[in-house]
Amino acid sequence: MKANLLPTTWLIVLLAPLLCSCKSESGSPNDYDSTPLIAWNQKVMEMAMSEDGLLTLKGVRTEAMMHIAINDALNSIESVYTPYVFAESSPEANPLAAVAQSAYEVAANQFPDNTEELKNELNRWLAIIDDGKSKAEGIRIGKASAMEILRMRSEDDFAGEASYEWHPMAPGVYAEFNEHSGTPEGFIFGAGWAKAKPFMLKSQDQFRSPPPPDITSDEYTNAFNEVKAYGKFESDIRSEDQTHLAMWWKDFVENSHNRLARKLVIKENLNLWESARLFALLNMTIYDAYVNVFDNKFHYNHWRPYTAIRWAAHDQNSDTEPDTAWNNLHKHTYAFPSYPSAHGTASTAAMTVLANTLGTGDKYAFTMTTEEVDKAGPFSGKIKMDPPTRSFDSFSTAGLEASMSRVYLGIHFRYDSEEGHQLGAKIGEYASREFIRPVQ
Repeated sequence: MKANLLPTTWLIVLLAPLLCSCKSESGSPNDYDSTPLIAWNQKVMEMAMSEDGLLTLKGVRTEAMMHIAINDALNSIESVYTPYVFAESSPEANPLAAVAQSAYEVAANQFPDNTEELKNELNRWLAIIDDGKSKAEGIRIGKASAMEILRMRSEDDFAGEASYEWHPMAPGVYAEFNEHSGTPEGFIFGAGWAKAKPFMLKSQDQFRSPPPPDITSDEYTNAFNEVKAYGKFESDIRSEDQTHLAMWWKDFVENSHNRLARKLVIKENLNLWESARLFALLNMTIYDAYVNVFDNKFHYNHWRPYTAIRWAAHDQNSDTEPDTAWNNLHKHTYAFPSYPSAHGTASTAAMTVLANTLGTGDKYAFTMTTEEVDKAGPFSGKIKMDPPTRSFDSFSTAGLEASMSRVYLGIHFRYDSEEGHQLGAKIGEYASREFIRPVQ
């Protein structure tokens, strides 16, 4: 992947239609396309990937704050959508300058080691705008918007830790499997995510999932037998396509769905204001989906298939048979409770926002690309996907496939995935309905 999305020569070509309006006047929303947003979105995602592999909330949080700052700055120039936190009236400001400055301020604040690279990106965009009052005002409004969201989120505890009390082995209770997760003994991931302050949800537990099924129920037994058979490393009933989708969907939601959004805003010719809204809602939604689903995970503390299948002789369910040597498709289980599926929640939430902000509705044919994924868990090395694409006829279909992929991967029960899908839809609809709405 190239470090710089758009070299200077390409910027000139892509922005040629805009240069006249960028010279000295602010122009109107339809004078500006999504090009600058795409550049900044990809650059920040690359920095986040390089810094921590997206194993923290920092990357998606930075994307959310950056796109909020851009959205609020643009709507201070011309009010098309409601602001998230910052609102002024500055119709003379240059939108391109506002976008570049607001993006730079947030990104440089979060990735200070990359300041020089970010400064070069800022200067590249500002260089195509004639000096003058409009440019200066765009720079001012962009910085002011960025400072406001940074101030607002300065104590959101996104990187906080939370205590976790291990419980004795018992049916349905999450148990440690550090030999399978590749983590130190006593390690658990994500407890702090459940305590982070959401961007939009009123609380971390705003959407409380119903309890998982009882371990002695038919629903549990059916889900147990399904993941045991379909999620097994050398399954003789999992199809080639099911194996492909299980691995293909492993990419982090904030990476894969921002990549998809960058493609679709170009395809649908969204202008700068429309794109700013889409990316702000998308990244806030993914962040809040993680917070809400991890709150649910640690509330229910439900065990993973890896534990359930190997320990089934002790689960008090006479209809489940143990396999003490069972392993899943990618020979790895993530070190946090199972229910609901975080991947299903975040993916469906993101897909719901795309359906509601792209201007297409849910029934929309698209192709999504993922070139490579982790072979097993983090730091296990990458494998190429062949083919690298999957196609869908609706956003909800894609979200459901993402959710169900975890069953075929062998890391979730069906009810984990189904509840993740339903939870994600609730979060996505709430975000689309309540925030950054069209101005009436």
